Amino acid sequence: MVRIAIVGTGGIAGYHVQKFAKARGCRIVAACDVDDTRLRAFCAKHEILGAYHDVDKLLKDDKIDAIVNSTPDRFHAPVSIKALRAKKHVLCEKPLAMNYAEAMTMVRAAKKSGLVNMVNFTYRNAAALHEAHRLIAAGKLGEIVHVDGSYLQSWLVSIQWGNWRETPGWTWRLSKKHGSLGTLGDLGVHLVDFASYAVGGIKAVNAHMKTFTAIKGKKQGIYTLDANDTVLMQVEFKNGALGMLHTTRWATGHLNTVELLVCGTKGAIRINLDKSQTKLEISTGENLKPAIWKEVECRPVPLIQERFVKAIRTGKPDQPDFLRGAEVQKVLDACFVSSEKKKWVKI
Repeated sequence: MVRIAIVGTGGIAGYHVQKFAKARGCRIVAACDVDDTRLRAFCAKHEILGAYHDVDKLLKDDKIDAIVNSTPDRFHAPVSIKALRAKKHVLCEKPLAMNYAEAMTMVRAAKKSGLVNMVNFTYRNAAALHEAHRLIAAGKLGEIVHVDGSYLQSWLVSIQWGNWRETPGWTWRLSKKHGSLGTLGDLGVHLVDFASYAVGGIKAVNAHMKTFTAIKGKKQGIYTLDANDTVLMQVEFKNGALGMLHTTRWATGHLNTVELLVCGTKGAIRINLDKSQTKLEISTGENLKPAIWKEVECRPVPLIQERFVKAIRTGKPDQPDFLRGAEVQKVLDACFVSSEKKKWVKI
């Protein structure tokens, strides 16, 4: 039985509890948070017996085998490295770190530990993504030429997920001072992983970011609202394909829409995770010239949480690991440089 502790009991922590409930051979035995009220409420809701306010004390507990690092972004590296040194396996939230150099420090710590290390790129749970990866790798679409990907949210204009002005769990994501990399770090990180896992590595990027200060204001309570809201990324993939990846929190009418279109010389695929995570559409073969799309049901895939537990139990590492997280982080770093200097940046 793999005994797991949740470090950081904010919004995403409940998601992890739900997903680990579907994984065999594990149990959530403890949680940790500096906010006592939030910690107590979380433990009571999920019937978790162990409650810690100090992560160092939690990591000394030999009855805990692994942690889920669901702290705010700026704590991902220090908490994960401490956990690895304490001989705890780590599933870390994204983005892996605040920059590529910090991410590589985590990679080295993970390699030295020999422990299971994974990043929660949520959309790796979508069967459609894995089928797209398989089809492209097998050459079913021919030479990849054009890619279009988007991740659209609307919580800056919608209250479906709560009012961001009244919910610190959302507000901190708009503030650099509170460790946010903005929409790029929150949504763009998923989009970069999603697109490059399907198509292949990215070798250059030309990014433009914007913070709509005139609309939402400069401050909200203790938070300075200076993190990017919208990101446009022109990208060139290592296989020569060109693409546009874009993401925003101002996408009115879209709660959480992830889409990907990949066009090749022998066919094309498109994914819309709002419609289905287990189906994609493909135009190839006899359907190519008349531009007819066929829906394909994709093979089921295990959740990241299930694969994390299996990796611990079998001793066989799985993806996406910290090195993959660092690869994505390198693209994010290039986006910041590109947007600031207004030029293409090689990865």
